[in-house]
Amino acid sequence: MASYEYKLDDELDLEEPKKYKVLLLNDDFSTMEFVIEVLTKVFRKSLSEAETIMLNVHNNGKGLCGIYTKEIAYTKVAQVKTMARKASFPLKAIAKEE
Repeated sequence: MASYEYKLDDELDLEEPKKYKVLLLNDDFSTMEFVIEVLTKVFRKSLSEAETIMLNVHNNGKGLCGIYTKEIAYTKVAQVKTMARKASFPLKAIAKEE
């Protein structure tokens, strides 16, 4: 019979997954209403949260939409791109490692 050694849970070297900020970038063509729609649909923000983020995008050039694991962050960036292209807006989201 073979003998196997297993590390106990408290002996495992576990690391927290890296987190990524998803930011919306301002442009001169996407409407404020469309940005709010993106924030409520893609990022599940309430109307008041979406309005606050939209104003940050408008006034500061970018706005933080959320902090996610890498896979989720890049999925959200792709969802924004898809919505924007379908609506013929140049709205862009980026993911940056924290």
